[in-house]
Parts: sequence; structure tokens; C-alpha cells
Amino acid sequence: MLGALAVGETRVTGLLEGEDVLATAGAMRAMGSRITREDDGTWSIHGMGVGGLLQPSAALDMGNSGTSTRLLMGMIASHGISATFTGDASLSGRPMGRVIEPLSLMGACFHASPKGTLPLMMEGALPAVPIEYRLPVASAQVKSAVLLAGLNTPGITRVIEPVPTRDHSERMLRGFGAELSVEETGGERIISVRGEAELKLQTITVPGDPSSAAFFAVAALLVEGSDLVIENVGLNPTRAGLFEVLRQMGGSIEKLNRREVGGEPVADLRVRHSALTGIEIDPAIAASMIDEFPVLFVAAALATGRTITAGLEELRVKESDRLAAMATALNAIGAQVEETPDGLVIDGIGGEPLTGGGPVATHLDHRIAMSMAVAGLVSQRGVEVDDARPIATSFPNFATLMASAAA
Repeated sequence: MLGALAVGETRVTGLLEGEDVLATAGAMRAMGSRITREDDGTWSIHGMGVGGLLQPSAALDMGNSGTSTRLLMGMIASHGISATFTGDASLSGRPMGRVIEPLSLMGACFHASPKGTLPLMMEGALPAVPIEYRLPVASAQVKSAVLLAGLNTPGITRVIEPVPTRDHSERMLRGFGAELSVEETGGERIISVRGEAELKLQTITVPGDPSSAAFFAVAALLVEGSDLVIENVGLNPTRAGLFEVLRQMGGSIEKLNRREVGGEPVADLRVRHSALTGIEIDPAIAASMIDEFPVLFVAAALATGRTITAGLEELRVKESDRLAAMATALNAIGAQVEETPDGLVIDGIGGEPLTGGGPVATHLDHRIAMSMAVAGLVSQRGVEVDDARPIATSFPNFATLMASAAA
């Protein structure tokens, strides 16, 4: 997205070529950016400059990607074009009102279903109006959408963040040359971006996705005899909460070869089989591991003692209601899980294998499917899922890599 708003050619290596990323590339092509992939896996993005987006001639099909949809809504909000967003059944049930509200304050106009879901049509405002917006929920997607809208908005756009969320957008905006500042006052973060920006082309190496690494880390902790090195894992502090929680539970996770890549902290993780103990997880860490809770629930199911989670209302509006889906799936394969309004209480079975079985319903949710695959490794009969195809949205080579780890 930022490469398309820069002037010149941005080159990217290490890209996670899941369906979500490919859908984003397709949307940027539809709005005028020339994006190509070379044989060695390097991607080239020829940008048009801030304000240079063109009117797409057809609806933008975002597949399963809520992140792509919300961020692109922000980008388009300050351009004088209109766009229609569509998606699959899962994405079409996800709430977009949290993004529609601030972008409407900036002047964009939206036509959506009564619940604010896809399909959705929007018209950008040119010029848009700079705003100061306090996030009502901890959401990096909403924050990023407003900041992206601010790039082509005269003046300064501010987002006030009561609870810190992942900061990849702020780091990358600075890297592309945007005039962006972050102040911390009274426990809040105030992120300001100056509009009518001029972004500069970049050469970017993308670190390995910690959300993808999470499945292998948990699998190595649970499967007896495991000693696994997961290479090139991005360990941005706003994303690495899972690994800290697993260490608190007794997991052996060692950082090797620490370095910085593209402004992001990176390391290799050596993970060894460990006897885990249930804990009460501090809700304050939830934002730094919100996508990793499904596989954490699997780890908790195999731990000794009780694990208590709370403050996870956000999991009910992901690709599926992940609290309900994981409680149902884990109970069906021999775990002991109680669902609460904002979390799960899991009584671990002390390292004994789950009974397994299925098929369990994944609800078109890639993380449910991969979490159940990890659970299958530590079950008597294996675990059957109803549909593994959604895994391709974020981790198309998951099964191949898991097989190469001798699973």
C-alpha cells in the first residue's frame, strides 16, 4: 500500500504470499499501481505518489482479509475516488463500523448494510478533513486506517491510543519518509501524521510473521522430544506477547542471532519440549498477541493446572467468534474448557494426549484450522477439521512446513 503511494519503484523481499497479501496487491493494481513478482521472489511496486490513486473499474474483492479492507478504506478515504469492497462469507460478517466512524468524520461517505458489513461502497473526500480521534477499542487496524487517510489530508491527523497496539504502520510510515510523531502522555500514545506527504521509494525485507511462527512454537513445546529452531521471526514488542506468556507457563524459548531488519527486531527462536503450567494471563498483554490466542488455548489444554484468560471480547469479531469456536472445538477433542463472556477458562490435562476426533468446525477461520492441526499432533486419534482451505489466506505452505518438521 505504501509502495503504491510512494514515487518510484519500491522493492520487497520476504513477502508472505498468502491470499490476504495477494488480494491487497490486486486492489492496488486496480487503482493504478504496477506490481510485479520476479522469479527470485522479489516484488516490485511502481508507485504513483500520494493522491495518485485511480478510480477502480470493478469491485475490490478482498477475500478473507479484514486488515486489507480496513486499511484500504482508510487510504481511499482522502482520495477523490469511489470503491466497492466485497469479500467471502467470513469477511462479509465482520464489523466495519469501527472504521466507518472516523473516516466519515474526515468526510468520506459510506453505503453499507445496516450492520456496517460488506458489501460496502465508499466515496473518498478530496480534500478530507484532519481529525483528532480517540480509539474506542484497541485496534491497530482502525489506527492505521486513520493514519493512511491522513497522508493525503491537509494539516495534521491525530490518533489517541489509550492501549498500545502493534506499531508496524508507524514504523513503516516513518521509513517511507512521512512526517510522523508519537508522544506518550498519561499512559496514552498520541500518533500524529502531517498530510499531503511525499513518500520515498524503499527497499524492504519483511521479517518472518510471528503469528505464523506461533503454531510451530506451540507444537514444539507440546510434542515430546522436540527441539526446533524457527528462523527470522519478527519480534516487535507489540506482537511478541505469546512468547512471553509461553515462557511464563514454563516453555523453553530462546532467542538466537538477535538483529534488526527493516526497523523491526528479529531473532531465531529455539523452542524445546517443555512441561507447561496453567497461569492467569494479564489482560493487558492481550493486544500484543490477539491473533495468537487460538493456539495458546491449545497449549493451555495440555498444560498442568488452570489457565484463565479475560479481556478478549475482540476475539468474537475476528474471522469467526474465536472464543466460541475454540471452546467448542477443544471440548469436542477431549479438552476441558469453559467459555466466559470475555475469555476462556481451561483446565489442562497435564501433558496427557487429547482424545482427538472431529470433524471440528473451523468457520472459514485460518487460525482455528491451524490451531486444530497443532492439537492433532498431541492427540490419540488425530484431529479432523471440516475445511483446511482457509489456511491459504495467511500461511499457504503451513502443511508442507509442518511435514518437514517431522510432524
